[in-house]
Amino acid sequence: LNYESAKIAKEVSQEYLEKTPDQARYVAGSIGPTNKTASMSPDVNDPGYRAITFDELVTAYREQVLGLIDGGSDLLLVETIFDTLNAKAALYAINEVKEERGIDIPIMVSGTITDASGRTLSGQTVEAFRISMSHIPLLSIGFNCALGADQLLPYVKRLANQSDIYVSAHPNAGLPNAFGEYDESPQEMAAQIKEYLDKKLVNIVGGCCGTTPNHIRA
Repeated sequence: LNYESAKIAKEVSQEYLEKTPDQARYVAGSIGPTNKTASMSPDVNDPGYRAITFDELVTAYREQVLGLIDGGSDLLLVETIFDTLNAKAALYAINEVKEERGIDIPIMVSGTITDASGRTLSGQTVEAFRISMSHIPLLSIGFNCALGADQLLPYVKRLANQSDIYVSAHPNAGLPNAFGEYDESPQEMAAQIKEYLDKKLVNIVGGCCGTTPNHIRA
């Protein structure tokens, strides 16, 4: 799936690059957090239990990384990081592949602030998350998902004030309603993103849950 997805994306990016050669286009291979957490127990009655090990995560991430690179990804995006230990497994797998193949593919990382506490699910603050990721050379660091652009703004601001690399943000189209749908229009989201740009907080902008091509265009 990773290989075929990256291959299709690369073919399309090349097609558009030929139409507009003055506008560079890149394929980012997106690597999600999996449905497991290496830091926390899924069993409230057994706090020491873990549903997965670090080595098992590395194996799973390695398979994804190989597929994305072989499919033609220009860079890798480790995203929606709710557990930094999971992300470290992904970065470990990426480094393994880079060393084996003698390549230096750029890496982006993007965490997720889960609620108004301003922390990741595994309990890290913005500042702790940034420091946890600072052991590896990165193209960018940022936040995505969970919150809309308006609610995400203060955390992106804190990250931008601390970071000496590029900063990214791809928020949701607001918060989901009672039916799990997203009501924020492209125009509403664009107005909020404009504040990010006016304050010079981000270098890379995108959209996560609930966003459409129209949101991205706006």
